[in-house]
Amino acid sequence: MTNAPKTRRIAVIGGGTSGLAAAYTLARARQAGAPVEELLVEAGPWLGGVVRTETVDGFVIEAGPDSFLAEKPQAAAMARELGLGDDLMGSNDHARRTYILHRGRLLPLPDGLMFLVPTRLWPMVTTPLLPLSTKLAAALELFSSPPKSDRGDESVASFVQRHYGEAMVENIADPLLSGVYGGDSAALSVRSVLPRFWEMERKYGSLTRATLKSMRQRRAAEQANNNSGANSAGTGIAPPRKLPLFMTLKGGLQQMTERLAAQLDKYHVFMRSPVQALEFSPGGPAGAADSCSRRFLITCAGGKVFDADAVVLAVPANQAGGLLSSLDHRLSELLEGIPYSSSMTVSLGFGENARAKLPAGFGFLIPRKEQRRMLACTFVHAKFDHRAPEGKAMLRCFLGGARDPQVLALHDDEVVAIVRKELREIMNFTAEPLFYRVHRWYASMAQYPVGHSGRITAIEQRLQDLPGLYLAGNAYSGIGISDCLRTGKTAAEKALEYLGVGSSQKAEGNRH
Repeated sequence: MTNAPKTRRIAVIGGGTSGLAAAYTLARARQAGAPVEELLVEAGPWLGGVVRTETVDGFVIEAGPDSFLAEKPQAAAMARELGLGDDLMGSNDHARRTYILHRGRLLPLPDGLMFLVPTRLWPMVTTPLLPLSTKLAAALELFSSPPKSDRGDESVASFVQRHYGEAMVENIADPLLSGVYGGDSAALSVRSVLPRFWEMERKYGSLTRATLKSMRQRRAAEQANNNSGANSAGTGIAPPRKLPLFMTLKGGLQQMTERLAAQLDKYHVFMRSPVQALEFSPGGPAGAADSCSRRFLITCAGGKVFDADAVVLAVPANQAGGLLSSLDHRLSELLEGIPYSSSMTVSLGFGENARAKLPAGFGFLIPRKEQRRMLACTFVHAKFDHRAPEGKAMLRCFLGGARDPQVLALHDDEVVAIVRKELREIMNFTAEPLFYRVHRWYASMAQYPVGHSGRITAIEQRLQDLPGLYLAGNAYSGIGISDCLRTGKTAAEKALEYLGVGSSQKAEGNRH
């Protein structure tokens, strides 16, 4: 007669998207028969972190992120795994147009601009967004390679300036990154924020040449797929469809976090339990994974203490650093050195006839030199279907970021007054909102400054001396929802592997 394997406990600290993904991965392993139990400890009153959805009179309001990039597959795959595949929907790319505020006027981004790389000549020649010097620099970039930086990393602003000139930085790159990261292109790392472009330069020199080559390869692959689909007519296999730029869920992204949470053992989910200390259990770190003693002690406010064989820290890096100060002072310093920016979203719903008063497209971005407090505005009803009742409009405005954290201290009425004033001055949009919602997210967006990749390498090296401890979140290798899901799942899988209890989960995964 053999003894049943000892059940291992893996604690996940932090119940945002990354923490939920980690706990869900552990729950799936448990449900597949692995001798493991998940423990989720969350400081706040809800799970899902910045992912929150509210429905008001037919308007679907996202307090935090409103979508994810379709080219990163983790979020869509998770939605399907959770039974939400029918709720997935893509952005209305046929109507996609983004404007830049330039000298007080909204001007469209040039057609063929792949983030910041021009791939079509005539739109670049004719756009009033860029001066002649930048247009000439863009043309020359196609045929020559700018001098490379002598450093392993540099700022996005420096990188873009070397390739296309200062105006491309001010008018396009900086507002684009400010809208995504809430950050400053002069501080953000090109190697960590735009790794694809960094690799393109290393391989090809010219970003334009590299992008055009990538486009040709993609078109050839699509043509091959289309031919394959045509040749397989009658087989029931549909040819692959072109992905939209963005995807979301019809009922809002909170659908996903709620489904993730529903899979957990509710008796091992502890809300309103801020962790105050993370320590080794008496006897120190066990050297062997099959040790009978618990390895970690987790002390929460109020004196509640949990023990665990492994821990996934899915809290902001600065909080993780604070918890690890007694275990590894240098690791603590490295984590606490990752900066964050704060952001604010202001959602406004408008009645019928408001849409006709707005430009066609997805919204606009505002460069710093325009001296506005808004960073960007999304026409939510145009970007996605099912976000506003028929004929009505919803705008979502962004404020704060690295350039204006002070705006978060203003009262809601003051913020809405600022937003309405700037909408009126920028677009002559004077419609009275039916409602508004203001959401503040303090220190929520990790920033990747120059040298970030080196910091992450150092963090990973320090973690090797703390077996059983894993990190997840938006502070390390990507800030999007798919990135958070990926880091949470990966951390949980490493914990299972470390404890030797992941074989059942792998077998379950192989059956699907």
